[in-house]
Amino acid sequence: MTLNDAQAQKTYTISDICGNGNERRRLLDMGFTPETKVDVLTRAPLGGTVLVSLRNFTVALREDAAALVVLKGRV
Repeated sequence: MTLNDAQAQKTYTISDICGNGNERRRLLDMGFTPETKVDVLTRAPLGGTVLVSLRNFTVALREDAAALVVLKGRV
């Protein structure tokens, strides 16, 4: 399951970051590293963005970036 498929108001653990090059590096630099817990706060009503909280900050990811974050499951 990816962050793009995650339900709002749930907590998950990151398993891996897919992709290559700049996309992957940008996510890793923002703290999306394996074994990090991520709270999915909300999703845009018509799609497009996912609002998540991790490592004491909140970030909105586009759907294409959220699809690169692979999750283990709910905590």
